[in-house]
Amino acid sequence: MHINAHGGGILLHRGTYYWFGEHKTEGRGGNQAHVGVHCYSSKDLYNWKDEGIALKVSDDPESMIADGCILERPKVIYNPKTRKFVMWFHLEPKGKGYSGAMVGIAQASKVTGPFTFIRATRATPQMWPVDVKPFHKIPKEGEIWKDRANLSAGEHPDSVNTLGRDFLPGQHSRDMTLFVDDDGKAYHICSSESNSVIHIAELTDDFLDFSGKYVRAFVGDRMEAPAVFKKDGLYYFMGSECTGWRPNPAHAAVAPSIWGPWTQTGNPCVDADSETTYHSQSTFFLPVAGKEGAFIYMGDRWRPENAIDGRYIWLPVEFEEGRLILRWRDEWDLSVFDK
Repeated sequence: MHINAHGGGILLHRGTYYWFGEHKTEGRGGNQAHVGVHCYSSKDLYNWKDEGIALKVSDDPESMIADGCILERPKVIYNPKTRKFVMWFHLEPKGKGYSGAMVGIAQASKVTGPFTFIRATRATPQMWPVDVKPFHKIPKEGEIWKDRANLSAGEHPDSVNTLGRDFLPGQHSRDMTLFVDDDGKAYHICSSESNSVIHIAELTDDFLDFSGKYVRAFVGDRMEAPAVFKKDGLYYFMGSECTGWRPNPAHAAVAPSIWGPWTQTGNPCVDADSETTYHSQSTFFLPVAGKEGAFIYMGDRWRPENAIDGRYIWLPVEFEEGRLILRWRDEWDLSVFDK
């Protein structure tokens, strides 16, 4: 069975894995959302069942998720307090290119949906991060204040105060992921400030909004495609450089807290094709049920000229001296985690 769930994430719920991802269509037009978020389920990660479309795009042209919008990297988490499944995704309104830099939020009572779209928003509007500096609160005028998608080469985000620029409307949120910690707290992690800074933001207890607490990480490093997991009390991060659809060397980091400080550990890929992250871009780290400390790297091989032909790579995560390591394997199975 072909799985059409790109830029996805997997939720383990009551012993079943649920894979949510972008449903792509043929041609370049498939890079926009014409169907929605697809869901597949599995008991063992080998055999998958098609659960249908969990969130459909709207045929209402005025909807924020109208057919033809950009809907990327959907992630679903479960809230045991509300007993609801919550989906967040990167959203760009139809016809606006990547100028919106928003998140979409949806909710469902059943894991496979249907999810109901709740709202779209910029990240943390009118909220300052815990590591805000006094100069961030001083507006700058002129050309540098314009809402550009990316900064010029060598231009530092603080030199043009991207944080202050977006204080009122809310911060950029493009490539994103969700992470739920051991204590049940959930976090939204995204590429922000014209793709020059990673923002890590705590969510409210119902997972439907930002609590107001967030930090800036990797300031000026220009990373996207964030993926995060936790092992033995340490937090691991992986992201990619910003080169559009073209693969590039990955960046990994580790921290004692979700808030940091983050120590970069270099490219986690160590074999041939490591400079292209094995021709992939990170989307999610999947914890393997029943195998303590076992994680699977999930990456996408984007093919923008024919979006539906994009492929996936899964690799077992290894660790060496506190570093996240990915080695290429032509084939493998879950028994690698038994060694």
